[in-house]
Amino acid sequence: MVRRTTVPELFPPPDYAHAAVVDTGRRLAFLAGAVPLDAEGNLVGPGDFEAQTRQVLANMETALRAVGCGPGDVVSTDVYVVSQDPADLGRVWAVVQAGGLTLGPHTSTLLGVACLGYAGQLVEITAVAEVPS
Repeated sequence: MVRRTTVPELFPPPDYAHAAVVDTGRRLAFLAGAVPLDAEGNLVGPGDFEAQTRQVLANMETALRAVGCGPGDVVSTDVYVVSQDPADLGRVWAVVQAGGLTLGPHTSTLLGVACLGYAGQLVEITAVAEVPS
């Protein structure tokens, strides 16, 4: 069982928890970074934060299903965005919220970074999920 906590003494987070505790004896899935590539390895949405984020979320949901999980089982994410502009990070986070990954809520960190692994890649998300028994 996951216990997600929003700490009253801290700043109220926008749709994520401050901490998530997973009781021992449960299985966790650690997902590699989901990237904005289609099944053939082509970059989706060059230059488009929102399109890339939608593809990243679709790829993450496919990976979650492969290990018996769904978006509601995610307990933690790191969202990487190639930008130093808070507006770009906000656009990506809005797509994450709309995409169902914020069910829970889960703990999350949203980061602006200099570059990611694929040419033209603007977004990547890593996740940890609790595998249902």
